[in-house]
Amino acid sequence: MYWLYLISAGFFETFWTIALKLSDGFSRPIPSILTIIGMTISFYLLSQALKAIPLGMGYAIWTGIGVIGTFVISIAIFHETFTIGQGICVLLILTGIIGLRILS
Repeated sequence: MYWLYLISAGFFETFWTIALKLSDGFSRPIPSILTIIGMTISFYLLSQALKAIPLGMGYAIWTGIGVIGTFVISIAIFHETFTIGQGICVLLILTGIIGLRILS
């Protein structure tokens, strides 16, 4: 159950970072509210996950999911640039996340 909390927290981290971009510096009300809601849910789920998952591992996986999710969505939605080097680096992050889980 704690791993489900952690994975969900990572997805909500991706959600709030995308909403933050759409908020245009908190100048647009709906995306701004969604950012705050997403942050609150993400932090709550992370706090629940950390009841059973070690802090270092939990934080690394939470931020890793957020980084990868935000990276992929920013390319798909905002048409940000993508290079092979960036792709390799994101794959290294993914490898690290999987490695942390397998080796725990």
